[in-house]
Amino acid sequence: MHFTGRTWRPPYEANTPIIQATSGCTYKNCTFCSLFKDEPFRMSPIKEFEADLAEIKSYQPYARRIFWTGASPFAMSYDHLKLRALTVRDYLIKCQSIAMFASIRDIKNKEVWQLRKLRAMGINGLSIGTESGDDSTLLLANKGYTAADIVEQCKKLDEAGIEYYFVYMTGLAGKDGGYRNAVQSAEVFSQVNPWFISVDSLTLFPDTELYAMAQRGEFVPAGERERIQELQTFISNLKIRTHLLANSVSNYHPMMAYLPYEREKAIGELQYVLDTKDESEMEAYRAS
Repeated sequence: MHFTGRTWRPPYEANTPIIQATSGCTYKNCTFCSLFKDEPFRMSPIKEFEADLAEIKSYQPYARRIFWTGASPFAMSYDHLKLRALTVRDYLIKCQSIAMFASIRDIKNKEVWQLRKLRAMGINGLSIGTESGDDSTLLLANKGYTAADIVEQCKKLDEAGIEYYFVYMTGLAGKDGGYRNAVQSAEVFSQVNPWFISVDSLTLFPDTELYAMAQRGEFVPAGERERIQELQTFISNLKIRTHLLANSVSNYHPMMAYLPYEREKAIGELQYVLDTKDESEMEAYRAS
């Protein structure tokens, strides 16, 4: 298999065969992220891609789902995505869905008719690192799009029938910004149809711009209690049916909920953490 640089996939794709379609990131300007900081963006040559498909076929010839790695494979043009999607079908005849990371920026240059055709070829299951739906927080994170862009582009995916998943990041708005971020993000996310929302909690790493801003006093991180309260507010204000997965290692208290049916249970579970754990204990977890 041809893997270069950092290979990354969501936790919920742990059992999916992975193949490198691109490496690096087309953007690399998010203030909280350094995953692909020193790695140039590159599309995998089609010969490498086919060789990797042949190797996957030798182990899992009847794989029904495959995940393309790289920070933003969906940044490829319609023609490049089409070529690779059809090539997957040449090797994995039972493959029904081709999943990958995508950005809101990557959807903008694709028309609905193109998205429909990509869906018909099997591309389905886009993990979108929205992080927030609040314009102030998106600007702080330098995501390169607005809340209105999220709604506009994801409605195109809805129209095309492409399944997608959001990421929401508690703590990203900084101290005293969690309530605003939660309310605004829930309002925006409720206008579209993410199949589930994965929740992470901001951890500042030394080689990021947001860490440097914190060192200069330009960004004050939210406390752990505020992050849990933010998540409670986010859950309270979501108005769609979706799965919420706040079970990554970045969350002090891992949890999952099917909303709206388990809304009160989830809020109560988080309240129990607030009532029984102190800030210092939660800060120690974050520092580790």
